[in-house]
Parts: sequence; structure tokens; C-alpha cells
Amino acid sequence: MAATNQPRVLAFGTYNVRKHPRVGILIDGLRLNGCDVEEINHPLELSTAQRVEILKKPWKLFGFGLNLLRLWGALRRDAKAWMKRNGTPDAVLVGYMGHFDVLLAHHLFKGVPIVLDHLIFAGDTAKDRGAKGLKVRLLRKLDRMAIDASTLVLLDTEEHKAMLRPGDEGMVIPVGAPEQWYEAGDAEAGEDRTRDVVFYGLYTPLQGTPVIARAARLLADRGLKPHFTLIGKGQDYDEVRAITKGLDNVEFRDWVEPEDLPRLVAGHAISLGIFSTTPKGLHVVPNKVYQSMAARCAVITSDTAPQRRMLGDGVVFVRPGDPKALADAIENLLADPGKLEQARSNATLVAEQFTSEKITARLAEWISPGARS
Repeated sequence: MAATNQPRVLAFGTYNVRKHPRVGILIDGLRLNGCDVEEINHPLELSTAQRVEILKKPWKLFGFGLNLLRLWGALRRDAKAWMKRNGTPDAVLVGYMGHFDVLLAHHLFKGVPIVLDHLIFAGDTAKDRGAKGLKVRLLRKLDRMAIDASTLVLLDTEEHKAMLRPGDEGMVIPVGAPEQWYEAGDAEAGEDRTRDVVFYGLYTPLQGTPVIARAARLLADRGLKPHFTLIGKGQDYDEVRAITKGLDNVEFRDWVEPEDLPRLVAGHAISLGIFSTTPKGLHVVPNKVYQSMAARCAVITSDTAPQRRMLGDGVVFVRPGDPKALADAIENLLADPGKLEQARSNATLVAEQFTSEKITARLAEWISPGARS
């Protein structure tokens, strides 16, 4: 590598940018902020749901053990070869869901600052999904091991940062949205959108999809039947199907390719965020909210402290866990084209605060040689 004054960053691990875009947002943003970012990446072909399942049931890791060991062997080989050619990097970035990868990074890159993108606390996530007792305690130990192996922990909200211990170094970086979502919003900006409603996600408890289903039912009872497209599948899926049984305006799509999702969402008037009252649901600002704002949709989501703090006027807030409040918000937007257009304009304006370049500016400064001395 030619000599450079740019901070050198290695993005490292088994992350999969196609399935989990967060690390791609960080990489793009760091590059736009003057960092020279290279990747040592051997993706583990697991969905978010499968990764979470492993965090909830660590013994299932053995089912993927051979593949994981093979990937770690490749990561170790490539890391040693990179350092032989280039010396040590200024920082190593371990991507989202990197609870295990950060332990390998800590072993390989001794003395190098390690940045862990720790959006998910394993113990917190498992508890939110119904786990109890020993399982939660073991996963909290895993969280602690991962945090102890890192130099800087990236969190998405102040609420998550408050879960660190005194002495842990943390930095809040909003989840943000990949550039493809902004491009999709621009592509649809001059066209007449449908008056439809869209939700996409894994039907986890924090998302509160039964609230969405009950809101659709309430609207139908009022004689209002906007078309709902519900994308994804997961824990609460069967309950949602049961609640909406007989409604001909609710369409279920189990899967949409990641490359197709931004344009599909951008074709809708309203995109829905999260609505649960679970502890985790009250601590997050989900990626779908940032993405939907970037896609120029009007966005409705729950009125929680982190979402109000981060999003301000960019979304329409409703009380968590309240189907009537959600139904009222949808009805109000669809009944008044002016309100709907204003909500879309607000989302578009606020989304510009969460581009990859803007959200990573502080991290790039932290990584710069001498910034921590």
C-alpha cells in the first residue's frame, strides 16, 4: 500500500453487508470522512433471525461450528497477511452482531484500538423475546466479554449507552440508512405514490406487529381499507395473520430481496415503524424508520424517548401499544393530502441528518491518529 496520511481502518469479521447493512453504512461514512477503509470479511451466511437465535441459544452455535471455524481461519490468515504488508491499522471495526468476532479481533490485533458496533445486547434481546434466568445471565456475560474485548463501543441510542458500565468507552451513532434508500426516495419523488401503507420486519416483540394488525382491523370497522403490505415473517406472524383474517386489504409478503426493498417501500405513502411497549422497544430507533424517512415516506412510529430525541419532527408519533392511536394517525394522514405531503416533507428533511457521512464524522475523528492521546 502506498503511504497515506489517511487513518487506516480495517473492517473485520463475518458480517454480511447485504443482509445487515449497518456496517456498510459505517464503512461508507468513514471513507467519506477521509478514512482509508479496507475489509477483511468472510460473511457468515446467517440471517439476523438466525444470529439472534444463536445468541438466545448459544449451544446452537455448534451447528454452525465448522463453518464458523473455517471462516475464522480465513480471517486469521488474511489479517496476518494484511499486517505483514501494511503494518498495523489505526483501528479495527467489528460489525454489527460481532459478539464472537470481536474476541478474535482482540486476539489478532494486539495494541490496536478495536471499535465494536454493539447495537444488540444479547441478554437484553433474549429477555425481550421471553428468555429468563440462566440463559439471560449467560448472554449478559457474552455481552460483557465482547465489550471488554473492545476499545470503543458504538451504540445507537443514549438508552443503550446507559447500559454500559462506568469505565466503558461508548459513542452513540444513529443507525442511519444506506445510500440506496435515499436514491429510491429521489427516484419516486416526482411520481404519484400509492396511498398504501407498508411495514417490513422480523415480527419480533419490539416491533409490535399485532398493534399494526389491530389498527388495520379498526380502520376496516370504520369503513376505511387502505392497502397494507406487511413484509417479513417471525415470532408474532401467526398472531398477526389471525387478527387480520378476512381483511382483503392486507397483503403478506414473506420475503423481498434486499436490493428490491428500498424502491418497493418508496412507492408507498406511509411506512410504519415500531409500536411495542417492551423494554427493548422503548430503547431503540429501528433501521426501518431511518430507511423509510430516506425513502421519502410519511413515517408513523411509537412515541418513545429515543425516537422523539433522534427524529423530532421527521415522523408522526403515536402512543406505544395503542392500535386506536395508530389507526387514527393513518386515517388523519390519508384523509388530508396536505398533512400527508407535509409528513413526507418533514421525513425527507430530517433524513438528511442521518446520511452515512454525517453520522460517522465523530467516529472518524476518534480514529484519527493522535486523537485519543
